[in-house]
Amino acid sequence: QVQLVESGGGLVQAGGSLRLSCAASGTIFSINLMGWHRQAPGKQRELVATITTGGRTYADSVKGRFTISRDNAKNTVYLQMNSLKPEDTAVYYCYVRNSSWYGYWGQGTQVTVSS
Repeated sequence: QVQLVESGGGLVQAGGSLRLSCAASGTIFSINLMGWHRQAPGKQRELVATITTGGRTYADSVKGRFTISRDNAKNTVYLQMNSLKPEDTAVYYCYVRNSSWYGYWGQGTQVTVSS
């Protein structure tokens, strides 16, 4: 089992920045992918960014504005969000996947961007 604890959400004005954190604990040795998804009201959950040993991927809507990173010593993944837009408003979920392709989700953290 893997437990994920997210932090860093909040309310920010358009153009501002936030950094989300997700700390993993439990059976973490087999994690090979960490990432973030988001879900806006009335919309499906969508992939925002992922990080593996092979590199990083981003949704087109956040490229150039968001940066995903990982601190292996702290078993933590971060999402630095710059130049935030009102359309970035959503609940952001941390997601990790292990070598058996089993995934775990965080509880979600609200990000609200005001115009």
